[in-house]
Amino acid sequence: MKKIHIVFTLLLIAASIGYGFSGKKNDTTKPFVVVLDAGHGGKDSGNRGNGFYEKDIVLDVTLQVGRLLEKQPNIKVVYTRTTDVFVDLNKRGPIANKVDADIFVSIHCNSHKTQAYGVETFVMGVDKSGQNLETAKKENEVIFLEENYEETYAGFDPSSPESLIGLTLMQEEYLDQSILLAGLIQNNIINNLKRKDRSVKSAPFWVLHSSYMPSVLVELGFLTNNNEGPYVNSKKGRKELANEIANGILNYKKNISLATDSSQNPVITEEEIDKAIETTEKNEYKGVEFRVQLAASAKKLDTKPSNFKGLKDVDRKKEDGLYKYYYGETSDYNKIQLMKTFAQEKGYSSCYVVAFEDGRKKNLSEVLKSQDK
Repeated sequence: MKKIHIVFTLLLIAASIGYGFSGKKNDTTKPFVVVLDAGHGGKDSGNRGNGFYEKDIVLDVTLQVGRLLEKQPNIKVVYTRTTDVFVDLNKRGPIANKVDADIFVSIHCNSHKTQAYGVETFVMGVDKSGQNLETAKKENEVIFLEENYEETYAGFDPSSPESLIGLTLMQEEYLDQSILLAGLIQNNIINNLKRKDRSVKSAPFWVLHSSYMPSVLVELGFLTNNNEGPYVNSKKGRKELANEIANGILNYKKNISLATDSSQNPVITEEEIDKAIETTEKNEYKGVEFRVQLAASAKKLDTKPSNFKGLKDVDRKKEDGLYKYYYGETSDYNKIQLMKTFAQEKGYSSCYVVAFEDGRKKNLSEVLKSQDK
């Protein structure tokens, strides 16, 4: 099974140090606490695409993820619900806070009026494009099913961009770690189950905003799609999706353990990088160099981090009369995908992965097909 390259963690170690892992987070005797949130439940059926019940699908997948994690040493799993009950949206995040969780993972299924399909994973953030607001609105509208919602949510309007933007502040501290967790889960599902990649995105979800730890929301697929809906609803689909989510969480735990150990020393050494490379399987493409293209401009810029929103390892090449700016360089496709996600969250929303062979740019899809594993 392919695994996500651990080196991406080293890009985040400095941020992790700055965010300050607390003493109790560094305590190796403390179990790694995972809170799993099955969306909807009880009187809230979730979406009913193709006649399926989202609430039942996500509960089954969530419980399967939990059972897989509980087999691992030093992991404690807490559920926001284990049966078909309704849990207020504003109570789900605080459950994770109460048990001092290390991560919070909310599991849902998507829907759309078209035959849209694919997997997407969300972190808490402002949707600058507006394209992700509809998904956030649908998940937030469960508020209206709660008793005394007007008092509980103090005038919050799930359909108002202004209200939604206000939710993002509490999760900013954990954004980089949330991106890492989301990227690991997303890439596992895409690479191992060959699902359509709708990428890691940011949007203002109420269920994520009040949790004081890295938090993500996984949309397993579109129940409204005539092909994907039956797959997500099937016994096989649920088992496969649960397995990849669990593997993503376990990979994240391993990465964070490395980052926590390294944070005892604020200097990241070459030995630590070599150790990270050696301890994780790669998804290598021989003779290929993957890069993230950030921008193209007629202006020649110094590639120092301050000119590129803090991104390091930016390279400049002149091609077709323009200066093109690339972030990262690796033959590991999993690593470059995570670096693309990191660049997007830094503000390069339209960046994309490019491939080079023998110094010449090649069609990415053709490169991936030519060395398909």
